Amino acid sequence: MTGLVGPPRAVAVIRDGAEALAAADRLAARFAERAAERDAHRLLPTGELAELSASGLLGITVPRAHGGADVGTAVVAEVFRRLATADPNIAQIPQSHIAYVNVLRHQGTPEQRRFFFAEVLAGRRFGNAQSEAGTGHVQEHRTRLLPHPDGGFVLDGLKHYSTGALFAHWIPVLARDAEDRVVVAYVPADAPGLTVVDDWDGMGQRTTASGSVRLDGVRVPAERVVPHHLTFTGPQLYGAQAQVLHAAIDVGIARDALTDAVAFVRTKSRPWFEAGVERAEEDPLTVQRFGELEISVRAAEALLAEAGRAVDDAAARLAEGGPEASPDEHAASASIAVATAKAFADRTAVDVTSALFEVSGTRSALDRLNLHRHWRNARTHTLHDPVRWKVQHIGRYALTGAPPPRHGLI
Repeated sequence: MTGLVGPPRAVAVIRDGAEALAAADRLAARFAERAAERDAHRLLPTGELAELSASGLLGITVPRAHGGADVGTAVVAEVFRRLATADPNIAQIPQSHIAYVNVLRHQGTPEQRRFFFAEVLAGRRFGNAQSEAGTGHVQEHRTRLLPHPDGGFVLDGLKHYSTGALFAHWIPVLARDAEDRVVVAYVPADAPGLTVVDDWDGMGQRTTASGSVRLDGVRVPAERVVPHHLTFTGPQLYGAQAQVLHAAIDVGIARDALTDAVAFVRTKSRPWFEAGVERAEEDPLTVQRFGELEISVRAAEALLAEAGRAVDDAAARLAEGGPEASPDEHAASASIAVATAKAFADRTAVDVTSALFEVSGTRSALDRLNLHRHWRNARTHTLHDPVRWKVQHIGRYALTGAPPPRHGLI
């Protein structure tokens, strides 16, 4: 199934972080209006993504030399957090878009950057065809990009969890080349031999359409292939920049769930009879629990903001050089800050979305209210990559200063 995306609308030009955050606020207000309905009936957000493209937000990480705002990671993370507070499905869809813009920033040729950054600024979206099912582990890729006798390359493989592919104009495909090196092939969504299948049936994040991508003899010219394996040969922030957006989505889910819990308790819940009060919001045990939940969400928001600043600081130091610390130390410090934010956001999102029912009472579990979408979204999204391994890396860094590995997931 392809063809769900049309030509992009006229696209706004965002010049700085303040404009990016203002645009995120405008879109979040609109996206929140029907988020519960889209989830309940699995209404794919095709129109909303067109609005997202038209807003200019998908081009905010394009370098200024190519006409973009080139905003820092802290701003990008906050944009995603605000969008996720409205609808975490919509926030998750462009996560790969931002990541594959970064692939081009790291390893693209000048011509590749010129071409693809112009595409992004014109409102065209990158999807992804990265993960594969049935392999030994998440970093194993059976999809192959091999030389074609007539020139260029040919792609064959099957991808799963391809968030954004159904809505994309370009689908970056992670594959291994003839020398078993990881590369990214940027393939147009309507390329012959490429099929996007809308077979995602997860209990949460229902409208991300994170289905499958089949690649049957897809031709790829050499100028559309990027040597992604080179990204991890030295100190890099690619993984931290990708992971902080996942943390932002979790934090957004937690905040939205807590907001809905407040509204429900104040308008629909009854106090427990032993409290001796007239309104649920006056129940001292309910007040105590909301205090605990607010502390958790605020802490998650603070750790997210700190992680974004840490990445920006490391990026500046890596660009400047200097004797005060090695590039490895700058990159490691930023990755650990992001891992810390992600580990805490993971637990907070699951805890708060579960506590929503605890503080709201039996009526909140009614299916027609669809408040359970918050827990389903949190539980599904936090499965993306296990935070228990991030905690391991954080612990080793704290004890011995050992840097985390360079594999793009921390």
